[in-house]
This record gives sequence, C-alpha cells and structure tokens, in this order.
Amino acid sequence: MKSKRLNIKNSKGLMLNAYMELPANQKPNYYAVFAHCFTCSSNLNAVKYISRALTQDGFAVVRFDFTGLGRSEGEFVDSHFSANVQDLIDVH
Repeated sequence: MKSKRLNIKNSKGLMLNAYMELPANQKPNYYAVFAHCFTCSSNLNAVKYISRALTQDGFAVVRFDFTGLGRSEGEFVDSHFSANVQDLIDVH
C-alpha cells in the first residue's frame, strides 16, 4: 500500500486535508471516496484500516477531513450536513 497526502480545494476555497491510499504493486482497478463520520477525522484508526484493507482488493481510496475537522481549513461551527455533502462532491 502506498499513501499520498493531498490538499483539495473545496467550493468555498478552503483546503481539505486528504490522503490517497493506493494498492502497493498494481494500478487501481476501482476508486472510492471514504466519508467517515461527520465529527471524526481521516486519521481515525478504523478509517485508516478500512481504507488500507480496500487497497488489497485493488481500490484506490481517498480519505479526507471535512471542513473544520482534522487538518482541513475552516471552522467546525460552520460544518453542517449540506456543507459536508458539498465537501464530498468537491473531493469527488
């Protein structure tokens, strides 16, 4: 498994912290965006373990922090369901 750190600009111009997990010895056959719970971060152990397990089956997985969480820019107080959905669209 290989991991790359990414910064993805959302529609509000804020940088979202993200990681791309890639299969170790092959090109990805599939791609997925991992949306963790809306108050967690992409560094939660369960999120990392699931993402990395998917790479063993040929998936490339992007896991990211929603606006205001983890290392992403913005304030958590501005986070709400619609904003999180927009972050998902922006990461896609």
